[in-house]
Amino acid sequence: MEPSTITQALRDPDWRSAMLAEFDALHRNNTWELVGRSSAQNLVGCKWVFRIKRNPDGSIDRYKARLVAKGFHQRPGCDYTETFSPVVKPVTIRIILALAVRQGWSVRQLDVNNAFLQGTLNEEVYMAQPPGFVNKSFPDHVCRLKKALYGLKQAPRAWYMELRVFLLSIGFVNSTADASLFIQRTPRATLYLLVYVDDIIVTGSSSTELSRLIATLAARFSLKDLDYLNYFLGVEVIPSAAGMFLSQRKYITDLLQKSGMTEAKPASTPITATPPLLKNSGDPLPSPTEYRALVGSLQYLSLTRPDIAFATNKLAQFMQNPSTMHWLALKRLLRYLAGSCDKGIFISATAPLNFHAYSDADWAGDKDDYISTTGYLLYLGDTPISWSSRKQRSVARSSTEAEYKALADTASELLWVLSLFTELGHTPTAGPVIYCDNLGATHLSANPVFHSRMKHIALAYHFVRENVQRGRFRVSFVSTNDQLADILTKPLLRPRCHIDPIQDAKTAAENNIPPKIYAVA
Repeated sequence: MEPSTITQALRDPDWRSAMLAEFDALHRNNTWELVGRSSAQNLVGCKWVFRIKRNPDGSIDRYKARLVAKGFHQRPGCDYTETFSPVVKPVTIRIILALAVRQGWSVRQLDVNNAFLQGTLNEEVYMAQPPGFVNKSFPDHVCRLKKALYGLKQAPRAWYMELRVFLLSIGFVNSTADASLFIQRTPRATLYLLVYVDDIIVTGSSSTELSRLIATLAARFSLKDLDYLNYFLGVEVIPSAAGMFLSQRKYITDLLQKSGMTEAKPASTPITATPPLLKNSGDPLPSPTEYRALVGSLQYLSLTRPDIAFATNKLAQFMQNPSTMHWLALKRLLRYLAGSCDKGIFISATAPLNFHAYSDADWAGDKDDYISTTGYLLYLGDTPISWSSRKQRSVARSSTEAEYKALADTASELLWVLSLFTELGHTPTAGPVIYCDNLGATHLSANPVFHSRMKHIALAYHFVRENVQRGRFRVSFVSTNDQLADILTKPLLRPRCHIDPIQDAKTAAENNIPPKIYAVA
């Protein structure tokens, strides 16, 4: 059990050892100095937080005690100014992994010990002494923080800036497409480094240069080399001769256990098509806390499960006032996960490095406000790397307008991915294609004539046509039966899921059609 108070933790020798290890790390990093207290200081409190770190199989890895500052005591302009800190985008992670698998590169994982403690503070912040570790010689003194501490509003930014300055000093270049991606190109090797707070992924064309980089980082920061990538941000990474499989099986299992749905009967689809979910359907839940917590947990599953993106987005629209009908729909989604917890994303080692995307819209699909839903699915070869399911900002007056707005969102994502791909030093093997199942939107994207019946469409969306004319990508019609983005815009009567990704890719190549894999067993 994870203790909730320091009194409970002090009774257990394992937790006492964890607290001593954390306190020693704070002293080694020269995190603070004790100073006399004055009335002009804004004092920030602190507390101990206890977590059990587990392995992918559920066994205990270690006991972790962390001293956390009470950042809600901080005052803006006094204790902090800038707080924003970037983290690597999931799309960037998938692209880097796809490139590494395609080229046979090794992928290593690093974990920075007490990462925030290695970030230097530029502001004067005063904190109370840690509970259980008050200096007996100076019980009334306070801690003047020199290094960032977990819980401080500027702590993630301080750590990121510390790491960024060091990486730039050893020859890395900060990506313009993703601020948490660092690239180094030398005659000896090409290296990529991804940063997600204190978790780091490194890969490159030379194992020797990769080991040299890890040694350089270890000499500057206290870190743990976790060897080859196998578990990152709750995602299990399973390599094979055919490629790499990404799954959140353990996360789903923990979620089902938390919600009491472990023994639930599996459902065949994430959400039912009828009756439609409405704001006022059903009776209000007496306590919406559990509903909000579960929907929030489901949103994290979007890292590897595009098949639940629409259902999760739909359920999230009722967070303010969920009802019994919404709760039943949430339980159905959990039942679907119970029967498909082993599904995920497969990255093929032989797929071509070209892009194609599916764009779709469910015109006036929301019966509460009649706003359409945009959905797109972007592939690199036969690997899905980016997807989205979200409501549009305004009501569309025609199906063509709704589809064209979806095309604009898809084109924007595709152009960003292409810029990132170019920055990584690669070019697609073929021209990118966006598949759309609406003839009006398809013709409008290439036709230079501005029809009078289309004047109600905002001019901002016509950058799609401009990019098509420049040859950056093309828009192609696809039948509704082959429109994979349907999974992101409306409920499906049956799940579109293929068991054998390799055979599916071969069949697609032989028949000159795009592959249909989005989630595989």
